[in-house]
Amino acid sequence: MTTATNTRTSTGSSTGSSTATVASAAAPDAVTSPVVTGDGTTGRGRAARRWQRTRWALLVLAVLVLVVAVLAVLRPATSTTPYAPDNAQPNGARAVAQVLGRQGVEVDHVTRVADAVAAAGPGTTLVVTPGTMLLPEQVDALAGVDADLVLLGADDALVRAATDGDVSRTPGAAAPAFAVEPGCDLPLAVRAGELLLTPGLQAEPGASDVTLCWPVESSAALARVERPGPDGTRAVTAVDDPTFVRNDTVLDNGNAAFALGLLGAHETLVWLVPDPLDTSSTGDGGAPAADGSVLPPWAGVVGLWALLVVLVAGVWRARRLGPLVAEELPVVVRAAETTRGRGRLYRRARSRGHAAAGLRAATAETVARRLGVPRSADPTALTDAVSRATGRPAHDVADLLYGPPPHDDDALTELARRLDTLESEVHRS
Repeated sequence: MTTATNTRTSTGSSTGSSTATVASAAAPDAVTSPVVTGDGTTGRGRAARRWQRTRWALLVLAVLVLVVAVLAVLRPATSTTPYAPDNAQPNGARAVAQVLGRQGVEVDHVTRVADAVAAAGPGTTLVVTPGTMLLPEQVDALAGVDADLVLLGADDALVRAATDGDVSRTPGAAAPAFAVEPGCDLPLAVRAGELLLTPGLQAEPGASDVTLCWPVESSAALARVERPGPDGTRAVTAVDDPTFVRNDTVLDNGNAAFALGLLGAHETLVWLVPDPLDTSSTGDGGAPAADGSVLPPWAGVVGLWALLVVLVAGVWRARRLGPLVAEELPVVVRAAETTRGRGRLYRRARSRGHAAAGLRAATAETVARRLGVPRSADPTALTDAVSRATGRPAHDVADLLYGPPPHDDDALTELARRLDTLESEVHRS
């Protein structure tokens, strides 16, 4: 009876243990252990350390981007283009443009001929600044606008086209030594009074409706013609010397009165500073140059922002290698044992030549470093240096460092001894 009881007890205990094991295996883990990598860290820990290392860099970069954006918004748009209305440099015309703006004149700054032609309608003034050679179709487009046209230092082709051949340039005229009276009854010239402008315009023979002002000898500084327009007549005014609108000379004599009277005749002033790369004429969209070098004005800003985005993405997503981890090797082999093992390999393979070459190369490097001979020096230079340091004959040193390989083990041993002696002599020198 006792035996049976014990058997049943043991069986019941075994069954209960098996059931517990199966139940524990079938039940999901209450706590998932973090995955530990080979360097002893977890993914969550590495991410936290990575964020701690990069958050200050990201913060500084974000502040820089914000500062650049604020400066770009708050800083007034300026340029360094000569005679541009947004150029505050001495060769610019920002002073005149700002005064005109305060007087109620809307200044429309454009750089494309097509935009200027489209904006220069009746009741407006179109001023063309110098410095760019225009294409023939651009000249024709500007000459045919319905607005009052002001040509500053324009070339002869544009002057002739805009005045129907009644006015031409006379290059090479000398600048007057003193301010000159207007010499005409044009109201804006009378208000400006004496000006110091270089003449360079003349009326063609047979032209009767040309007004010339500030004449010097056979040429004048200003020429004006009246042409039929949609609202009656339109004025075409050419001024050969454009310096009166510059920031550094606008206050000389009557330049300010002349500039404001000439450019402020209408409520809208289209200010064309031709772009050298522009090929547009009458709204053709400004076909790009054949080399594809013409870019839209916003290309630079977009490129800068794209660069900043790439930098931020690089800092954010770049792979970072964690700290160096010392790997526990199963066996630590000493350097001396490695050397002996290599020597045994050479001996077993009877490779005395390789062994001798290794010994000679090591000795040559040691004595060269001791004597200050560069590694790029040829064997002759090293041989001469060792010979001078040790007093040995040069041929003896050359045979020792660069001689033939030993023919047996005894010769290899003797070579090693002699090389060691040579190193000692060099160190004592």
